[in-house]
Amino acid sequence: MSTRALPEAAAAPAAPLSLCSREPHVPADRLVAEMVPPPRFDSVRFDTYHPDPQQPTQTDAVTVLSAFAESLGGAHASGAGKRRWFARKPAAPTGPRGVYLDGGYGVGKTHLLASLWHAAPAEPALKAFGTFVELTNLVGALGFQQTVKTLSGHRLLCIDEFELDDPGDTVLVSSLLGKLVESGVALAATSNTLPGKLGEGRFASADFLREIQGLSAHFRPLRIDGEDYRHRGLPEAPAPHSDQAVTAAAYATPGASLDDFPHLLEHLAKVHPSRYGALTDDLSAVCLTDVQPVPDQSTALRLVVLADRLYDREIPVLASGLPFDRLFSDEMLNGGYRKKYFRAISRLTALARDAKGLIAQ
Repeated sequence: MSTRALPEAAAAPAAPLSLCSREPHVPADRLVAEMVPPPRFDSVRFDTYHPDPQQPTQTDAVTVLSAFAESLGGAHASGAGKRRWFARKPAAPTGPRGVYLDGGYGVGKTHLLASLWHAAPAEPALKAFGTFVELTNLVGALGFQQTVKTLSGHRLLCIDEFELDDPGDTVLVSSLLGKLVESGVALAATSNTLPGKLGEGRFASADFLREIQGLSAHFRPLRIDGEDYRHRGLPEAPAPHSDQAVTAAAYATPGASLDDFPHLLEHLAKVHPSRYGALTDDLSAVCLTDVQPVPDQSTALRLVVLADRLYDREIPVLASGLPFDRLFSDEMLNGGYRKKYFRAISRLTALARDAKGLIAQ
């Protein structure tokens, strides 16, 4: 009796990945090796920054930072890790040893900071780039003395999104940067807060005035005015999609993750923020269902860090539920961390635009 082969069943689409199933371990040496501009800013340069003609401070910033990068090209002394690019004589200088880019979110501060890193005439291993959170996480992973030893051999340390969220961080960073300046490391930082105003609205900054003033003394403030370039002349942020559309897109997009937003917020509490970058490894898109208001400040600050890592890595975000501009309460948006929350809204909105092509037409 003859038999006929039965037709093969159609292969089911692979299930999406899940951020909630990931608990990455990040060794300390990876934290150090990854202190370079993130993928979004890997190819930026001063000549790819387009100043707003209505904002002369943006053009001025390019001029000042270009000169700052050139100033790092002088010879340095060997031995004991002492480097003397800025000093006219062996004694440690008393003036600022770095630049501090102050301005609102979306004026291109990170673009300029990364351009400075690329322009600095030093091998990549002799210059470091990281966010303020990543820097404090590095100290947590290596210990204070080892972090000083590791970074003191660098010619330049770039710190993005410089924020002081608690007294412990104030004292820690003040001590760390003081040690690095003594070793001749040049500093550059970005923030939404002037150096002398760091910590305002977050804790009793008057109690830590000496430490805050010490930090300010390391930097020459450079104001950058302007509107958020991510929304300059662009249409409104895309409206959230349905749960069904987001789920279908996640299944149809290789390398996408799919998570329920409330569960993701719970999971972030179990993963140290230093690992949020690793949490997004190899993702092509992040799909979220049931986006809701963030319930409390601690959760909100963790979400800010995740938003920064997603933005740095150019990972589109497709979501259902509430629009991203309703994530944070009025109390949060009017409090001490408001600039962080507005930055997160800005960046998530940009990533939502990037995700438009994931929805089937």
